[in-house]
Amino acid sequence: MTQWRWKNFNENEIKCSHCGASIIVPEFLDKLQTLREEYCRPMKISSWYRCSKHNNNISTTGLTGPHTSGCAVDILCYGRNAFDLVHLAIKHGFTGIGINQKGSVDKRFIHLDTLRDGMGFPRIWSY
Repeated sequence: MTQWRWKNFNENEIKCSHCGASIIVPEFLDKLQTLREEYCRPMKISSWYRCSKHNNNISTTGLTGPHTSGCAVDILCYGRNAFDLVHLAIKHGFTGIGINQKGSVDKRFIHLDTLRDGMGFPRIWSY
């Protein structure tokens, strides 16, 4: 069992909303905590770990998408907060940055992950 050391996140945020399972990846949490401390604002998590079944039901990435690794998170934010978050995510070495800034402001989010594709630079996309 990993000792909990991340002051701005809790174990309930990580759990799959479908089945309650979670995967805790300490290196990912360390990176996210460091980002949060420099961001200096709360981060409202809308999605973290997803079991394969849940991910397959709600995402085009299917059974093995980034969220199934425990190394991906969606953070609700928009406007200047989204801009600042993306800027800091690049600075802190997040390798996947997805941007959804359309529609209702309470549904806008930034996806962050630390998965690698072998290209040597961040993957950045919009939804």
